[in-house]
Amino acid sequence: MAGVRAGQERVVAVVGMTATGKSALALDLAEALGGPDAVEVVNADAMQLYRGMDIGTAKLAQHERRGIAHHQLDVLDVTEDASVAAYQREARAELEAIRSRGRLPVLVGGSGLYVRAVLDRLEFPGTDPDVRAELEQRAERHGTHPLHDELASRDPDAAARIDPRNVRRVVRALEVITVTGRPFSASMPEHTYAIPAVQLALDVPREQLDARIAARAAQMLEGGLLEETERLLAAGLEHGATASRAVGYAQARDVLAGRLSTEQAVEAIARATRQLARRQEKWFRRDPRVHWLPAGDGVERVDTLDAAVRTLRA
Repeated sequence: MAGVRAGQERVVAVVGMTATGKSALALDLAEALGGPDAVEVVNADAMQLYRGMDIGTAKLAQHERRGIAHHQLDVLDVTEDASVAAYQREARAELEAIRSRGRLPVLVGGSGLYVRAVLDRLEFPGTDPDVRAELEQRAERHGTHPLHDELASRDPDAAARIDPRNVRRVVRALEVITVTGRPFSASMPEHTYAIPAVQLALDVPREQLDARIAARAAQMLEGGLLEETERLLAAGLEHGATASRAVGYAQARDVLAGRLSTEQAVEAIARATRQLARRQEKWFRRDPRVHWLPAGDGVERVDTLDAAVRTLRA
């Protein structure tokens, strides 16, 4: 399939749930579309922005990237907060730079808001550290549900779209309402591209995906997640508001502290990853522009690639 070219005015985005095989499909596509001289990849996984968070985020090692240039990997220290607004600026600059080199950008990742920040018409209202701190203190003292109830009274549309358990999103919504005096829902993105794109996602049956997640959790512990976590703790992981929440590392810290056995940590990581995958699926299923490709056990990888190429040609 060498020489197959997607429309040069578009970005190809490989999105969807964790453990579905997004990275492998992106690399297969890159080779089908011309290889290292024609395609470059931009990461859209919030946790892969962090240096040293490799095993726990399933980040491709340099030798696994098949010579394809990757961007927006290892750009933050674990003590730094990841900002969607900052990521939007940096990732869009990467897309422009790739275009200037005459190559096709392929955006890859499962962090839904990060994907939409790059591709869609999405603006970020200002922040107020004092307002945010007060809301975070309330969430810590009383839990998120009272804050979500307040959000429901002040902005029902936003409350209906934000999971009450998502502390960060609930706090952010109330912060925006307080700072701007406008509903948070007014700033939530519609499905309107700022940058034309073709979004592809892998449709892996849930039972198969759960089995993959369980196997990956075990492989992470066997592959050095505890040692990686020790290094990250020495670098300040516990002080990173974003990085410290990454699935896998909290459970690894519990093993290091003697609160969990390795076997218990494997199950805890798998459970948290399944929950993450459900949230990601819900996010991407809501977007009518995403093309779902057949994948999973019994579907040959080349057939999934063929379906992806046909979608790009359409």
